[in-house]
Amino acid sequence: MILSISGVVLLGIIVFLFFRKDGLKPSHAIICALFGFYLAGTAIAPGIKAGGESLAGLLGGIKL
Repeated sequence: MILSISGVVLLGIIVFLFFRKDGLKPSHAIICALFGFYLAGTAIAPGIKAGGESLAGLLGGIKL
């Protein structure tokens, strides 16, 4: 578990730097996919899923 969390933190920092410095390139997209894969295995994943579902519900309820 500790290795997984440290990997998520490291990949998160790398993704942040890619967005800030260079924009997103194909090699950067691979790092982002790895970040998402490892993040899904952490304890915070259910909270992220619930937040995404809540946001989708909110956006789905907007009448234009």
